[in-house]
Amino acid sequence: MKTIGLFWKPFWKPLMMGCFFLIWALETPKAESKESARVLIDGSLTASANNPAGSSISLSYISSAVVSIANDTRFLRGVEITITAPQTYFAYRGSLAVAIYMDMGAVPLAGVTDIEANAVLFEPLPNRIQTVYQLPIRSDHGLRASPYATVSNRIVQPSSFPLLVRIMPIIKGISEEIEKMTFTLTVKPILSAEGALSLAFRYPEQLQGKPFILLIDDTLIENVNTLHFLKEGEHHLTILSDDFRNETRKFFIERTKILELTIDLQDPTPLIFFEAPERTIIYFDNEPVNAAKPLAAEPGKHEIKIQLNDYLIIRPIIIQKGKTYKISLLVDLNISEE
Repeated sequence: MKTIGLFWKPFWKPLMMGCFFLIWALETPKAESKESARVLIDGSLTASANNPAGSSISLSYISSAVVSIANDTRFLRGVEITITAPQTYFAYRGSLAVAIYMDMGAVPLAGVTDIEANAVLFEPLPNRIQTVYQLPIRSDHGLRASPYATVSNRIVQPSSFPLLVRIMPIIKGISEEIEKMTFTLTVKPILSAEGALSLAFRYPEQLQGKPFILLIDDTLIENVNTLHFLKEGEHHLTILSDDFRNETRKFFIERTKILELTIDLQDPTPLIFFEAPERTIIYFDNEPVNAAKPLAAEPGKHEIKIQLNDYLIIRPIIIQKGKTYKISLLVDLNISEE
């Protein structure tokens, strides 16, 4: 087990290793043996999808911060850690290092404490105002290294949190100016460009449990009761069934949001709605009809008879399953002048 002291004055004189220039630079260590360290913890930060702008804390040249993630990591690809150095640090480049540890187990308390953890990163603090590290937490993170950010080759599983981010000296004789410097640590979530759809279905009383086919964006959904993760933007779903009315509807997914959608499955029995003046008598297959209510009909060929005083209209109609029909009797008055 490795042991690394963390403090210069005024806490402890460090036990320095002969050379501190072995750079892990975000690569997976060959051995998973934990390191023991005594650290000064100034506070903690949490990466959460509910706070995409992130949060910050100030650190000194010998202090650390605990970095946690929210319990709901469904929309997180990773965590971005930014260390901002003061302009005056450039004159002392190579004096300090940054280290990130994981697998600490319980969250350590603020103040001086001893930890045992695995190293994710150890390197001299780069000669930049801002140093950005991106730590993926899932295999399909899609993160790419750039001149502005270093992406870890190692996936830090959510179970390995909380992390410890630490600034520490790597040379003897730290100047008084460095002791007075303030560094800013900013932690924010790296969000995926997706949201989720949660579906609930209400069945007609006489059709409870009848099967149907669900398609989302023309893709068959095997389990309709699970959360469906989708790219942000417009989508459509289709319901196909011999027992319910076929239906297609559009919906919009917002980034990192869960859309809850309730669908009322419709009885496929054809319905006929009538619209006619008062005192109109309506017959369906020679049976009188109450025009104030929709008429449920069997699929097939039928006859509609409408009588208003001495005016009589008879029309055949072919009813199809799952369709809705509207039958209107329009009485119009046309006046013209020559």
